Amino acid sequence: MNDRQAISADCDVLIIGAGLSGLAAGIRLGLFGKRVLLCERHYTIGGLNSFYRRNGHDYEVGLHAMTNIAPREDRGAVLYRTLRQLEIDPDAIGFVPQRQSAIAFPGIRLTFGNGIDRLRSSIAETFPDQVAGFDRVVASIPRLKGIDAADSRSAREFLAEHLSNPLLREMLLCPLMYYGAATPDDMPFGQFAILFRSIFIEGMGRPARGVRGLLKVLIEKFRETGGTLRLRCGIKSLIVENDRVVAVELDDGTRLRPRKVLSSAGGPETFALVRAADGAVPQTSARPRPGALSFCEAIAVLNRSVCELGHKDTIVFFSRDERFAYRSPDGLIGSRSGVVCVPDAFEQPDPRLEPMVRVTALADYDRWAALDEAAYRRAKEEVFSQLMEVASLYVPDFSDHVIDRDLFTPLTITRYTGRMQGAVYGSPDKRHDGATPWRNLLLCGTDQGYLGIVGSMVSGVAMAARCLVDEPSP
Repeated sequence: MNDRQAISADCDVLIIGAGLSGLAAGIRLGLFGKRVLLCERHYTIGGLNSFYRRNGHDYEVGLHAMTNIAPREDRGAVLYRTLRQLEIDPDAIGFVPQRQSAIAFPGIRLTFGNGIDRLRSSIAETFPDQVAGFDRVVASIPRLKGIDAADSRSAREFLAEHLSNPLLREMLLCPLMYYGAATPDDMPFGQFAILFRSIFIEGMGRPARGVRGLLKVLIEKFRETGGTLRLRCGIKSLIVENDRVVAVELDDGTRLRPRKVLSSAGGPETFALVRAADGAVPQTSARPRPGALSFCEAIAVLNRSVCELGHKDTIVFFSRDERFAYRSPDGLIGSRSGVVCVPDAFEQPDPRLEPMVRVTALADYDRWAALDEAAYRRAKEEVFSQLMEVASLYVPDFSDHVIDRDLFTPLTITRYTGRMQGAVYGSPDKRHDGATPWRNLLLCGTDQGYLGIVGSMVSGVAMAARCLVDEPSP
């Protein structure tokens, strides 16, 4: 997948990271005739959403589902608007909707699908006195274009204004926090509104050929627009003078002088690359904090689908306590809440997709990092078993059907994405305008404030627009 042509030192924009936001930004810039160099430290594209093959089985990481799967006739929906901006036909990807998903708390369960109606009906059945308040919540969520992502009001306080039942508030927060919160136990209203619309009002699905198929469409479009991709091409430093990046030094010592740099590597990770010409680290109060929330995920490959055993839910967001704890756990993982995903429980599943169960739980980076190699291997075995036991509370027993398995930890996330502390959702200090103290260095992706697959692509398109603003060469 590596492009063979020589690295051009005079590209218009150098993009750090070939994840979804970097690819989308590169496509958009290429459509406007810009010379784009996309540098990826690792051996494949995708960043937080990628794939690998192990023991003859195909695994996906990151992607449980795409959000924002609105009806195709809704041309104003953010997914279809973004694809138009990238000049990509939605049929080239193909979107398969979820069957239904669930929120399971002690003794109570809500179900939802694409569109708000099923969730509203489930609330009317389970919390009949809360329906009017729920309608007010829905009415308060504008279309994504009208949401102020920087609105820092507390999501918990917003829900308490409209819903008197604390259990319902917890149940609504659980999926949104597990699919996008970078802060413990609460989230800013702007992020809440984006995720509420993306998951509950519009809905979830998956690319017809999984994340591999989605990435194939994006990289082909990137190359079609003239972009250059270099894999195993890490950035050693961003050299700055005054308020500009004047050179980019690669791991192999090559120095490039792009007009602009767009980084999808994360806010703290990007700032850590910045050096003055003499090697000194510039002092700035704008440096974002590393994230503190990470995850483990256990993946079991099966020889029989749990759907054949009677399971119906695409995804189950669960808590074994009425108030779920969304914070770094006291042990290696926190198994009191989490997510169980069944990738073949979408409508019209890909027949090439092997049955799987994926179980995600919060994890503590520092505790995993403190283990020696032998203890780390033992911990992975123990945590896998623990998460499979938790999964059996929400899906039929599949223990006799496991034919392969894997588990990723916070250290895996850092190794393959470069994210400090294994923080999937990045820094709590989002930079919604993408700006840094250096005029020609911008951020896109998670730490620009848009999360998930569609959010990443939206961020890439938005930050590409900023790169298109003319500035003098450094």
